[in-house]
Amino acid sequence: MRSRAAVRLAALAILALLCFEAGATAETRPRHALAGECRALQLGGGVVGRAGTGYVVRAGAPEPLYFKATALGSYMLRGSDGRLIAAALLGNGVVAASQAGPRADWEARESGSGFSFVNVATGRALTVNGVGQLVQTAGQGASFVPQPATGCAPFPEIGTNTSGAPPAGESPYAEVVGTVDGHNHVTAYEFLGGDAHCGEPWSRYGAPAALVDCPDHYPNGSAAVLENALYGDPLRMHDPVGWPTFKDWPAPKSMTHEQTYWRWIERAWLGGVRIMVNDLVENVALCEIYPIKHNSCDDMTSVRLQARRIRELEEYIDAQSGGPGQGWFRIVRDPFEARRVINEGKLAVVLGIETSEVFGCGGSEQQPRCDREAIVRGLDEAEAMGVASLFPIHKFDNALGGVRFDSGTFGAAINAANFKQTGQFWQIEACTGPEQDNPQDTALPPEGDIVGAGLSAFLPQGTLPLYPPPPHCNARGLTELGEFLIGEMIDRGLMIELDHMGVKTGRRVLELAEARGYGGILASHSWSDPHVLSRIYSLGGFVEPITTQPENFIEEWQQLRAASDPRFRFGINFGADANGFHAQPPARGAGAPSPVSYPFTSLDGAVTFERQVSGQRVYDVNVDGVAHYGLYPDWMEQLRLLAGQGIADDLMSGAEAYLQTWERAVGVPAPTSLSAPRQLASTGFGPLRIGRGVEETLLAAGQPRRRTASVFSWHATGESAPGADEARVAVVFDEAGRTELVVSTAAADGRPPEAVGLGHGLFVERGDSGDRVWGYRNGRLRFTAAADPDLTRDAAALEAALREAGMSTRR
Repeated sequence: MRSRAAVRLAALAILALLCFEAGATAETRPRHALAGECRALQLGGGVVGRAGTGYVVRAGAPEPLYFKATALGSYMLRGSDGRLIAAALLGNGVVAASQAGPRADWEARESGSGFSFVNVATGRALTVNGVGQLVQTAGQGASFVPQPATGCAPFPEIGTNTSGAPPAGESPYAEVVGTVDGHNHVTAYEFLGGDAHCGEPWSRYGAPAALVDCPDHYPNGSAAVLENALYGDPLRMHDPVGWPTFKDWPAPKSMTHEQTYWRWIERAWLGGVRIMVNDLVENVALCEIYPIKHNSCDDMTSVRLQARRIRELEEYIDAQSGGPGQGWFRIVRDPFEARRVINEGKLAVVLGIETSEVFGCGGSEQQPRCDREAIVRGLDEAEAMGVASLFPIHKFDNALGGVRFDSGTFGAAINAANFKQTGQFWQIEACTGPEQDNPQDTALPPEGDIVGAGLSAFLPQGTLPLYPPPPHCNARGLTELGEFLIGEMIDRGLMIELDHMGVKTGRRVLELAEARGYGGILASHSWSDPHVLSRIYSLGGFVEPITTQPENFIEEWQQLRAASDPRFRFGINFGADANGFHAQPPARGAGAPSPVSYPFTSLDGAVTFERQVSGQRVYDVNVDGVAHYGLYPDWMEQLRLLAGQGIADDLMSGAEAYLQTWERAVGVPAPTSLSAPRQLASTGFGPLRIGRGVEETLLAAGQPRRRTASVFSWHATGESAPGADEARVAVVFDEAGRTELVVSTAAADGRPPEAVGLGHGLFVERGDSGDRVWGYRNGRLRFTAAADPDLTRDAAALEAALREAGMSTRR
């Protein structure tokens, strides 16, 4: 199995610029660090001030300017009256504008002891004309020095309404605390052609520009046919205004409006979400029938676009946070990098793919539209993007296998799309076990349903096929191409999403995984038959429910805990499926027991939450449900109040459980006992060697029974040493993450005569590349160890390392 070592993008260099205060010493101000600051612009002996409809440089009081980052090193400069310094529509003038946009967007560039500011729209730089007016020039522009100021009017933005911060881990490789959203669609604003979704998770020009309704929803929402069809009310109307009133959206059932604005994601992260999986999503058939679009409907073209967009979001959050790599939103490529990011106190963002024709594998087993070479090329590209998991099948049968049916009216519509994409309706056979796919009926979708009406246009003359009474199972299973894909994913350590696979297909995937001992199987949002969940757990895979009302989620948590395998870490996470045509958890209603009281504290105890405020709207989960993604901490508090500390503990264990599944997927052996020799060599033994790093140790020795800030420990086979509680082995890492001590309580021979006493029952035998250590208490040997010579030269440091490993010769 190929190792998937961490690949980090090289950090961009930060320019150190000198900003001078009158009569004061110089201070270093990188251009990225201006984000969110209140500054005045000094030029020579004057400062920029407001004059009429524009700006001048003069002596006297400056105009305080709030620096709102639009990108790394670029800003809108907002005055105390809310106006923005902007390029005039005509000529080279500079005006005070009320509208954010490219003309109010300035890139800061190093210039002497300060910065020049170049307009994004015109490409011209700020300067001063002969009468002191601020204007633009095609040349280099003036060099302005930002000075600290007061009295700024911050740019309007959504708040998190929290105090406190997520704690950092004790080391980059310690166990993590927090939960996971394993199924989300932050970049879904670009799918279905890019015009079916209203609003975006971010904009260079802030919440007022990002959180707007679709043009076709005006003036009253009656023309929002997709929104209304998904809502279940074709005649529904809504207020199209988003920012700042948010009268009707976001809301739990409003599925075409943005639910994952970046500040809402930030609030969820503050509330305990430590990993978020962003599934790059597309559905070619639904895209083709939607009448408004500006993007390609091709699955992989859409995936590539969304992969770029999520990295642009990462850069945007970096820009708000002070520079490249400084943001709390970090895209990760493997479990080792994810663990490091979480232990830095940040959110690890994992990329997945959920499309109907991944790598172009549409069609059917008889007429596939891809081959093995296309699959290999697609997997190579996905890995280069940083994708860690993918759905081989979604919504339709394809050249890889059979789908788990949708049901009801929407199922009939999707069956029509299946006919368009494959040339056949879903084929049903008798189920051969307790597992079954969703039942089908033969009713054509109502003509008022745009999804159904559009898809029914693909039907041949006549009606949908007649099916026998349920239970129903898809007759199509995993194809030869599908088996090839699964084998390649296992070889590469890519996690396999079982959800959306038909029973027959999923059963075969599990057989292949079991034959290979592969644990990287996921069921991320309640789209697998419940009977297969124990098989996923027995492989070391991971299961999480889609988000629902708290009472229903608690019931699923209890079922999953009962199905879990005690050999592996258990935790519960959730699949929000936000922006993915999944209604979010609704309000529980007036009089529901155990309502959330504000303020409350996050499940890890680190952050305090007030009611969330977006513009003029105040959200309360008791009244509004999970109207947007930022209310998931409130929803998790509902779970705690209803189910107690047990579910809170399992939620906070979810991120660690997910990471351990991911580790097993990329080649780290599952937890096991190690066979320690009776006497350790001076460099350690087998997979545990002095000088080895954390990742190398994990890949060689497997997952430890316990891991702390600096110690991994495993059970050891065989007899324990006299006086030891049990046979076990442990490694201690130094600050650089290299093994400095390997210690074992397995039965061992006594020390040799030439061993030197260090006091307190410790004896050492010096070696060329490592030292051997013996530890006695009350005259009985308790452990032996191999140690880095630098460690054994300091008896106190050696004792401290042994205590960290749970070994001591003192009482």
